[in-house]
Amino acid sequence: MSHFVIVGGGLAAASAAETLRAEGFAGEMTVVTRERHAPYQRPPLSKGYLAGNEGLDEVIVHPAQWYAEQGIELRTSTTATHLDPEAHTVTLRGEGGGEGREGSDGSGGSGGDGERLRYDKLLLATGAVSRTLPIEGAELAGVHTLRTLDDADALRRELGGGGRSLVLIGSGWIGMEVGATARGLGNAVTILEREAMPLAAAVGPEMGAMFQRLHEANGVDLRTRVNVERIVGRDGRVTGVVVDGETVPADVVLIGVGAVPAMELARDAQLAEGNGILVDASLRTSAPDVFAAGDVASAFHPVIARHQRSEHWANALNAGPVAARSMLDLPARFAQIPYFYTDQFDLGMELSGYPSLMAEAQLVIRGDVQKREFIAFWVDHGRVVGGMNVNVWDVNEQVQELISSGEVVDLAALRDPSTPLERLLAR
Repeated sequence: MSHFVIVGGGLAAASAAETLRAEGFAGEMTVVTRERHAPYQRPPLSKGYLAGNEGLDEVIVHPAQWYAEQGIELRTSTTATHLDPEAHTVTLRGEGGGEGREGSDGSGGSGGDGERLRYDKLLLATGAVSRTLPIEGAELAGVHTLRTLDDADALRRELGGGGRSLVLIGSGWIGMEVGATARGLGNAVTILEREAMPLAAAVGPEMGAMFQRLHEANGVDLRTRVNVERIVGRDGRVTGVVVDGETVPADVVLIGVGAVPAMELARDAQLAEGNGILVDASLRTSAPDVFAAGDVASAFHPVIARHQRSEHWANALNAGPVAARSMLDLPARFAQIPYFYTDQFDLGMELSGYPSLMAEAQLVIRGDVQKREFIAFWVDHGRVVGGMNVNVWDVNEQVQELISSGEVVDLAALRDPSTPLERLLAR
C-alpha cells in the first residue's frame, strides 16, 4: 500500500490531505507538524482571533478527530529533521508536550527520536518563519513576533485587556493588521517604518499613503523614515524602543519585518531553490516524488512565465489541492491569480494580481479614495495586471476576469464607476 507523507502544519498541508482523500487516495497518509496543534490557517491570527472575536474552531482547519476519521496519522510536536529523496525516507524527532500521534484508531503518543519514515510521495508544506531583527533587546520579555498560533495566544494575553502601549517595528500587512486590532482593543499603538510609506512594496506609494491616513485617523502614531536603534528594558522586561535617539515607551513590542521560507529540510535534501523551493507548475520539486506547496514554494506560474512565491492565504488554499492531484499523477497546474484580503478598522479590501507586473504598472482609480470606497487597477500596456477593491464588494470575480483576459481596456471606461465592469469584459 502506498504511503504519502505531508510535512507542515498550515492550510496547504490540510487542504492537500483533504484533497488526497477526496480524490480517492486510499493508501496510508501521515501529516507531520512541529507545532502542537492540528494544521491551521493564519489570517485570523492578526485579526479576529487576536481580537478575541474568533475561536480555535475558526482557526484550526480540521480537528484532530477528523484525521482519525479519515485514516490519516497526525503527528504533532514532531519535527522532520532529515529528508533522503534517494531512499524515500524522512527522519522524525518528537518534541514532546503536544498532542502526539493521532491515527485511524485515535490513539495518542508521539513520534520517536530518529525514526525513519518511508514514503512513496512526500509534500513539503513547511511554510515560513518570522524574519529576525538583530538588534539589542530583541530577547526581552514582551518582545514578540507573530507567525504561529502560540505567538497569537501570547500576544492576545498582552493586549486583550487594552490599556497597553504597543510598538510595532515594521508596517507590512502583519504590522498594519495587528496595529488596527490592538487599537480596537483599546491599546496605544506606534508603528515604526524605515521606508517612506507603509505597504509601498505591496501596493505602491499612493495606496500606502491611503492606509497611513486610515491608521492616523484611528489614533495610530505611524512614523516613517525612522531608524530603530535598539529595544530597551528593565528587569528583563521591555520598556521602550530607541528610535533616532528618542525612546518610545512600550509595554509590548511586535517585530514584523517579514518572513523567510522554512528551508532547512529542503536544503538538507539539496533541492533546487530560489526564494523558496523551486517547483514547476504542477508543484514538483527537483527531486523525484517530492512536491512543495504554500509559503515555502516558489512555483513556476504558466501565465507570467516566471517563478513566484506568495505567503498569502489563497496561495495555501489553492496550492494544496494542486499538489495533491500531482501526487496522484492527475493533471494539475497552479495557475491561480495571487489573491489577498485584509480588514483594518472600517476598511475591507481584496487584492488580486501579479506583484512582479504590478510593480511598474500605471495606477488607475475608479471611485473615491478619500471616502475609501474605490477600486484601484494596475494597468501595464493597457492590460489590467492587478486590482484592489476597497469597501466595494462582489466585484473580485470581475476583477480577476479582467486580469485573466489579457485584453487591452479603455482607461476612461475603467475609471468610470458608471461603466459596469462586465461591459469592459464584453469588449
